[in-house]
Amino acid sequence: MRRAGARARRGMLGAEIGALAAGAFADLLLALRAPAVDRGWAAPLAGLLASTGVAIPVLAVLRRRFPRHVGVLGSVVAALSVITTVVQVAGHAGVQPPIAEIVASGVLAASAARRLPPRWAAALAPLLGTVMIAAPLLRYGVGAPGTLLAVAAAAYWGAGIGVGLILRAADHRQRDALERVRGQERLQLARELHDLVSHHVSGIVVRVQAARAITESGADEGNHAAVYREIEEAGGEALVAARRLVGMLRNTEDVPPLPGAVLGDTVRAAAGSAASVNVAEELDQVPVPAPLATTIHRVVTEALTNVRRHAPSATDVSVAARTDADDLVIEVHNNGVPAIPLSSPGGFGIVGMTERIAMLGGTLTAEPEPGSSWRVTARLPLGPEDAPFSALPKGL
Repeated sequence: MRRAGARARRGMLGAEIGALAAGAFADLLLALRAPAVDRGWAAPLAGLLASTGVAIPVLAVLRRRFPRHVGVLGSVVAALSVITTVVQVAGHAGVQPPIAEIVASGVLAASAARRLPPRWAAALAPLLGTVMIAAPLLRYGVGAPGTLLAVAAAAYWGAGIGVGLILRAADHRQRDALERVRGQERLQLARELHDLVSHHVSGIVVRVQAARAITESGADEGNHAAVYREIEEAGGEALVAARRLVGMLRNTEDVPPLPGAVLGDTVRAAAGSAASVNVAEELDQVPVPAPLATTIHRVVTEALTNVRRHAPSATDVSVAARTDADDLVIEVHNNGVPAIPLSSPGGFGIVGMTERIAMLGGTLTAEPEPGSSWRVTARLPLGPEDAPFSALPKGL
């Protein structure tokens, strides 16, 4: 089953590779039709210069695999283009057509405008634009027909920067939306903290009143000790529960990934290095609404927290996302469950996960399996292929 998001991304990649390949092919035709020249001292570098027409497009495509290294890739492309131009002009080595370089530099300039911090983007994008315009001007010489490529390169660079800035603004809007969702989640946790503290403190007050009544009635000291022990236990439970909720409120690092808002990134961000992740290929790039991403993230992190708490010796912890009929299935599986449960304070993790999944029309199960294993399974309605998660309750 193929998803619209995956098809769109693959389509963009195919179009990008096609444009870069067309540029490299055009460079090859122009190089074959160019008259032979005496390369002089640059003759040993002829093969290296020709290889840049292939290496530079490859570097542009690699930015998809290494999105955090757009700055490095863009700088390398600019340096290769400058070196090629200098060697050709200074060594009279003939013209190396720059079409593929221009296409690749424009792609990297757009990526720099979108992804890099403002200071680095403001430095790299103009540098790539200068390289794109200077390559045909210097290699062909002012007045030659080939210099018209400089005009096209300038227009192409401007369009690429515009697209990059538009996508950058869209990313900012997405981050703002996610921050609002996080704020709503934190408010919900605050309400849960209020209800929890009220419940436990009410119990403590009732026990204190009972202790005072026993004292006033002159009952024996044994009754006093039992009531004081109950008060101590109730206070300890309240502290543990409050610390857990406050810790969740303070934690602002372990959140769903900002860029992309796709299922694969959400699951991998939640799992981190604590588990192996297996996301079905047809689901990896499925876009998910921000509230759903937050819920999936919370379910996975809570399940992995339970693994650390109840099965600290687990050696096989995995997180999987797959489809089953018309449902999305998220599974967290681990081994190492001790025969005698470890002593640990009870919590509301499973209850909270179940309620969050139920709000989205799904179900959650957590149960032991043979071989000292445990599995948490969340099922959510996936919806039609062309509109995934469109069946989610409105207003979430």
